[in-house]
Formats: sequence, structure tokens, C-alpha cells
Amino acid sequence: MIPVTHQQNAPSLSRTDQPLIDPGQRTPFVLVTSLFFLWGIPNNLNDVLIGQFMKSFTLSRFEAGLVQSAFYLGYFLLAMPAALLMRKKGYKAGMIAGLVLFGVGAFLFWPAALSMRYGFFLVALFVMAGGLAFLETASNPFITQIGDPSGSERRLNVAQAFNPLGAISGVLLGTIFIFSGIELSPQNIAMSKANHTYDAYLRSETLRVLSPYMALGVLAFALAAVFFFTTFPRISAESKSTEESEGSFSELLTKRRFLLAVATQFMYVGAQVGTWSYFIQYVQVYARQTQKLAGLFLTGTLVAFALGRFSSAWIMQKVPPARLMGIYAAVNVALVALAIGSPGWVGLWAIFLTSFFMSVMFPTIFALGLRGLGGNTKIGGSILVMSIIGGAVLTPVMGLISEIGHSIALAYVVPLIAYVCVALFSFLANGPRALGKSEIIT
Repeated sequence: MIPVTHQQNAPSLSRTDQPLIDPGQRTPFVLVTSLFFLWGIPNNLNDVLIGQFMKSFTLSRFEAGLVQSAFYLGYFLLAMPAALLMRKKGYKAGMIAGLVLFGVGAFLFWPAALSMRYGFFLVALFVMAGGLAFLETASNPFITQIGDPSGSERRLNVAQAFNPLGAISGVLLGTIFIFSGIELSPQNIAMSKANHTYDAYLRSETLRVLSPYMALGVLAFALAAVFFFTTFPRISAESKSTEESEGSFSELLTKRRFLLAVATQFMYVGAQVGTWSYFIQYVQVYARQTQKLAGLFLTGTLVAFALGRFSSAWIMQKVPPARLMGIYAAVNVALVALAIGSPGWVGLWAIFLTSFFMSVMFPTIFALGLRGLGGNTKIGGSILVMSIIGGAVLTPVMGLISEIGHSIALAYVVPLIAYVCVALFSFLANGPRALGKSEIIT
């Protein structure tokens, strides 16, 4: 990536006139953007799986939170191998490998469901997430580099805007096809056990997860075939860098903004995943609504997330991305504090609204972190994807806090701290203490 500096004599386009992508790259842009939609589906099906597995495997909140741990551990462990593959074979090869691995993981849900073993489901989720690590490690840097560097944050926000549409689809699929609507009271459970029908009930609840994942596996393999037969042009920024094929990890350690972005992304992803993972339970406990209705509330908050993504891509034409993210992070600090202090309908709507304001964070942190990395872009992108491990670490921490404190609302102190970190990064990102003066974004 090329640092943005003022040039007195060179003609330049204004922020609003600058083309979003380079001419001739619209087809790859559309195809890669479809991947953002695709990985949004399983990411948020996990929120449904947590509720379903708590019921079908009679798990605690902490144990159910391991769904996210297994999923995001796959991201963490396979992001760097993805970068190494792409250094040799390019972004297209990384995307195809990711789609194949994702499809294999989805089909592993079949033997997992037949075995009725929770651990087997965690293995299947790990494999799926490994495929998504390849997709994210390839797609995010690819999108930032197919146009003018000054528009990278806005371009990535546009592509990422389709991710919440996938997330909405995932929650709807889970709510409709996975949640049965049958919620047994302790008395019903005791009666079912006495009649020797409880095991059959648990098995039927477990098998309900199959159909959405089989459909995802078919879709992944079909997309892999499309990518295989599509020509991807060479990224212009790569062709200008003679060091792109090598990269230097040690050099990345000198990039303070990049290091800040990695730490901030860790905290942000933990906040996002934890917020949605326990939102269904928040609605059930404090608003006393059914599991299905709580699933619809989760769908609604993802709609707010999508609106935030699309609107922020437009607002960034007028407001610098880092500044907009800082304002949104400050708003979320206030909203989460309200949700902790006033659990109930007020807190429910406060958490609901956080999705709108968190929407700008992941792509903006990612794009800001990649700015100026040049030949280290692929390695830097893989490390930023690895920071998604925050979802694996902070989600079970929230579950543990809720169990120790006997309060789901109290667990939301974790997202509260994370948004404080995002706000600090936002206001430091353009400062001379975070960057060299020649790297400051204009």
C-alpha cells in the first residue's frame, strides 16, 4: 500500500470523484464481495447454535461459548498458512482453497449429527472456520488494493456491507430451520425422562442443524467452481512492489499503527461476537420473550448492522473514516453502559442499537491497519485476520462472568471495555505518535 501524502503539483480527483475500483475489475470485485455475504451466514448461525446446543446437549453458557472458541480458533491457526499460500499462488488460489475447506467443514455436520457428540460439531466448526480464514485473508486485502489507496476504507466498507446481509440470512435460517419452538419446562423434562422420550427429543433437536449446513456446503463448492473459471487481473499495487512476494515480519513490528490495529481488532471482534452470542439469552431473561422471538430480535439488530455499513460507506465521503469510527465507538460505550445498568426493555434496545454503530469498525480498522504496508500487505492481512481470535477468547469470558455474577447484563462489561479501546485507536490512528508524519492519513 502507498502512504497518502499531499502533492502540490500533481492533479488529483476529489474524494467523491475518485472511482471506487479500477476499471476492468468489476467482475472480480462482485465475486469477492459475494464472499463477504457467504461468510456472514455461518458467523451468525453460531449465535443460533449456542442456544440450540445449550438445549440439545444441556450445556452451561460457558460450555456453549466454546462454539465460538472452536470457530475463531480456526481463523487464528489457518490465517498465516493462507497468507503463505497466497504469496506463492495469489489471491484467487487462496479464495478457492477457502471455499473448498469451508464446504468440507459444512458437510462434516452430517457425521457429527449422527454421532450426537458435541465435540464432533466443534471439529466441524473448526474446519469451516479454517476455510473462512482463507477467504478473509484473501478478500479483505484484495478489496483494499483494487482502487486508489485513498478510498480503501470506503471500498472495504462497501464490500463489507454485504456481510450483514449474510448474517441476517444466517440468523433467519437458524431461527426458522433450527429452532423448533419446543421449550420444555423442568416439569416437562422430568416427565419426558420418566416416559423415556427425553433422549429422542434431544436427538431430534440436534438433527435440526443439518439442513442449513448441507445447503452451505453445496453453495461453497459451486462458488469454488465459478472462481476457478474466472480470470483475476493482477493487483496494480502489487506490481509496483518488488518485495510483495517476500514480505518481512520483523518490519511489521516497527509499524505502530498496524500493531494498534491488531490489538484493537482483537477487542472489537470479541465485542461483536460476544454481543450477538448472548443477545438471545438477554432478550429471554430480561424481556421474558420466547427463543424464537429472541431470534427475530437478533435478526433485527443485524438489519441495523447492515444499515450502518451501507450508510457509513456514504458518510465516509464527507467524514474521515477514523473520526467516524471514533464517534460511533463513543456512542456504543454509552449504549452498553445503559444495557448493563438498566437490564430489561431499555437495555434490550440499547444493545440492539449498538449493531448500527459497530458496523463501521471491522473494515475501517482492517483498512487503516494495512495502509502503508506495501510488500507486507498479505502477511499483515493474515495477522489482522488472526486477531479475530478475540471472538474465541472474549465470548467464553462473557459466559464465565455471567455465571459468576449471575447476570447476563454484567457480562456486557467486556464489549464496553472493547469499545473504549476502539475509540482510543480511532483518535490515535491519525496522530503523529501512532505514525510517522509522512504516513498520516489525509
